[in-house]
Amino acid sequence: MNALATRIASIGLFAALALAGGGAAHAAAGTRLCFQCHDPKDFRARHVHVPVAQGRCQACHNPHVARYEGLVQEKDAELCYRCHAKERAAFAEGVVHEPVRKGRCLACHDPHDSDAPGLRKGKGPEACFGCHKALPRKFPHTHAPYAKGDCQACHLPHAGPDARLLKGDAERLCYRCHKGKAVWKRHRGFPGKAGRCLSCHNPHGSSRAALVRDVLHPPYAKGCRSCHGKGAARGPDLCLSCHPGVKEEVLRLHSHLAGGGEYGCTACHSPHAGDGKALLRGAEKFVCRKCHEGSFRDAEQRLYVHPDLADCTACHAAHGSDQVAMLKKDGTESCTGCHETQGKFTHPVGEKARDPRTGQALTCVSCHDAMGTDFKYHLKQSGEKDLCLPCHPAY
Repeated sequence: MNALATRIASIGLFAALALAGGGAAHAAAGTRLCFQCHDPKDFRARHVHVPVAQGRCQACHNPHVARYEGLVQEKDAELCYRCHAKERAAFAEGVVHEPVRKGRCLACHDPHDSDAPGLRKGKGPEACFGCHKALPRKFPHTHAPYAKGDCQACHLPHAGPDARLLKGDAERLCYRCHKGKAVWKRHRGFPGKAGRCLSCHNPHGSSRAALVRDVLHPPYAKGCRSCHGKGAARGPDLCLSCHPGVKEEVLRLHSHLAGGGEYGCTACHSPHAGDGKALLRGAEKFVCRKCHEGSFRDAEQRLYVHPDLADCTACHAAHGSDQVAMLKKDGTESCTGCHETQGKFTHPVGEKARDPRTGQALTCVSCHDAMGTDFKYHLKQSGEKDLCLPCHPAY
């Protein structure tokens, strides 16, 4: 019996050693085994990912079976953060670039190799233009870094202090390259304040020389002294003296000017030049986000977000409104303008349907939050019962 047991144990030991030896041989073979099917020429760009260069394919891939496409061991960014843990912590601060926030590292990076530093996809700005399609590739007058495709001369690719992902405070960024007295001499006795460059200049390019934005404010086109001369009004009073229609809007129940000078006209509009008729200080989503950062950041963390979140003025009045949250119309009409079908078979709304919690007329926004929520259909709470019971406790 003991002899039989010894023989069985010996057979098992030899089998284990054979299997271990085979596994060791495969491990030693490294990429050679993989390259029997995968052409090594596909991994010979100027910059090669460290695991690839070291022949450690199994650092990311399971050679047999996996839950995810490409036989990768984890999904999306979770795989990258196995090695890039420090970066993960850094990306959690400030405003995070959308691909990073959604864990889509491969939207910008090639996981194996690339001719661009940082394993970026595409050459020059191609990695950026893949998503930022609205930006022109060329201008009659183009900012030198933009012309070279060096977006990262001014922008951070992963996260930054504001929604534009600028490398530093916008008030000082331009002066890193544009130094000296020549900068001041060009402004003819009106040196301006540090950081007001973007009030007149487009940082990417323009149809005008010196990158002056395409649309000029008429008083600016005629000469600075029409607004900056002696005896001229100051603040919103100066603007409203020429824009009486806006004055009617800002006198409504809810107004952007309610906070006084801090929220004056020039918080959103450039007094000199802009890229569009409204002379906004940038794309609408950036202008609004400058003050409403909390609302945007909260919405970005939600599972269900309104698709046109960047188009604020589709629902909100820019200057003033008698509706709560400065909506253009009441909380029902604002929604049914787009959601016509839902408006025909809705829960009772209006003056005949009062919210027992507030005493106010029920509207769409009594139950829905258009900015974003964690519940389907943008419900403020779960539609199973949590949303309904506060008003219908008997059920």
